[in-house]
Amino acid sequence: MKIKSKLALATLGFTGLLLIGTSGCQTHIGGMTLPSGHYLEHPPQYVPPSPFFPLSKELASMETGANNNQTAASPSALPAPLPGPGGMGAPVPMPGN
Repeated sequence: MKIKSKLALATLGFTGLLLIGTSGCQTHIGGMTLPSGHYLEHPPQYVPPSPFFPLSKELASMETGANNNQTAASPSALPAPLPGPGGMGAPVPMPGN
């Protein structure tokens, strides 16, 4: 009976060590919790830098529109000055009165 209990205890211990050895362990490096040493087998991911303004076509159309407005804004293209206070005249009567 003593041999069976020692064999059962040894089998249980071996099974426990086997489970611990195959499950891996976590490592805390540089603020990251890494699952095991297998993370070193994967290549690093590259994320290209994003442009300053992500909508490049919209930016180009806005710039061309702004350039067109600057070239068209000459003194002859400015609107006539607005009348000052008191230059409004009489109110227009409502139709039907």
